[in-house]
Amino acid sequence: MKTLIKCGTVVLEDEVILGDVLIEDGKIVRIEEKINDVVDRVIDAEGKIVLPGGIDGHTHFNLHVGSNVTSDDFTTGTIAAAFGGNTAIVDHMGFGPKGCDLHHQAGVYHGYADGKCVIDYGFHGVVQEVDADILEEMASMADDGHPSFKIYLTYDYKVEDAEALKVMKRLKDVGGITTVHCENDAAINYLRRKFVGEGKCAPKYHALSRPESCENESVLRMITLAEAAGDAPLYIVHVSSARSAQLIKEARARGQHVFGETCPQYLFLDETSYELPGDEGLKYIMSPPLRDKSNQEKLWNYIKDGTLQVVATDHCTFNYHGSKELGRDNFTLCPNGGPGVETRVPLVFSEGVAKGRINLVKFARIISTNPARLFGLYPKKGALRPGSDADIMLIDPHKEVTITKSLLHENVDYTPYEGFKVTGWPVMTMVRGQVVVENGKLMQEPGYGEFQKRGRIDMSKLQGEF
Repeated sequence: MKTLIKCGTVVLEDEVILGDVLIEDGKIVRIEEKINDVVDRVIDAEGKIVLPGGIDGHTHFNLHVGSNVTSDDFTTGTIAAAFGGNTAIVDHMGFGPKGCDLHHQAGVYHGYADGKCVIDYGFHGVVQEVDADILEEMASMADDGHPSFKIYLTYDYKVEDAEALKVMKRLKDVGGITTVHCENDAAINYLRRKFVGEGKCAPKYHALSRPESCENESVLRMITLAEAAGDAPLYIVHVSSARSAQLIKEARARGQHVFGETCPQYLFLDETSYELPGDEGLKYIMSPPLRDKSNQEKLWNYIKDGTLQVVATDHCTFNYHGSKELGRDNFTLCPNGGPGVETRVPLVFSEGVAKGRINLVKFARIISTNPARLFGLYPKKGALRPGSDADIMLIDPHKEVTITKSLLHENVDYTPYEGFKVTGWPVMTMVRGQVVVENGKLMQEPGYGEFQKRGRIDMSKLQGEF
């Protein structure tokens, strides 16, 4: 089947052109100013922006935390992602039973996702215990398409420094990349116990128990260990603090392969949300917590200068009713996380592109190309170029939308962006040449999405502009 996207503003890897995109058998064939081939379908993109489909490299679908389970599984989550202009996600596996090997959770997550997604998908491995067998197993996990792994410096299966060093060194050797949740566990536990002991259990104490210093210290520590591991590639997830971003910038200036991700919640929300009346503040309990508003414009500047290469979501949807409200009398009982997979693209477009903070090329990089490059999907995905999958989103740059829960497809009972007004909205999402969402309608059934066996990451190819 041949499809022709006509007369669009086409965002390429280094430039923006007015032109046409020819698609055949799920692949991009040509991109030119004018294409006159006979095709099966013509899509009129005049007045629209044609972009590589969004890739959200940080989601948590079907995540089990104690007795709580996220309300978005791989069907509802990928449907919401598709309506938000995304053509692929890379989900972070949750912890498995104590003592399990790496492939155990890979099998569990294939069971969660296979045959259930409407867009393409992959999984980051998760490291919860470190020994010789686990380190050895990383090579076969990479062979299976999981070259990236996450370690946590807090929570039940936190990784100690010596273990983190071993993981980084091993992943460097097998062509992988270590992603890290950076918070200082000892300081957090001390502050949590202190506040609860003093009867300070309101949502704002969640943020006060996880101050910026806890994040900053951990980021610097992981940068130091990555250097000691022979410049092992390091990816810091959900950077919320401008100081942490500055530490990443300094490491990159020294030549280290350190990369950073931030999320819309840290660009658009701030710690005053914890002071909302009633129990509304519980909706904003996530880790790292929302920060002082002064961080926001600084984070935008770090996006602009390439210090932070990715805007992902950390989409983790626990319903307010029945889950979040468990923290009503004690913030430590509230499950962490918030929604965002459907709103990421329009929020970042509206506040980034429409308001002149970043250009279209930078926008395409942070929402698609860079996660594809860093996680082994490029050039198959993440760019509009001949030979790549025809994973494409069309944005109407003039469409004004007020975000409400009722508008969205995320399977959760609130959105933290209720009432936000945005300019620019995805109106079509194509995956491998097939339309998945068009003008607010789902066009594919669950099961259309395919598992993506991601390739090893070659650091020599990750030089240059981000």
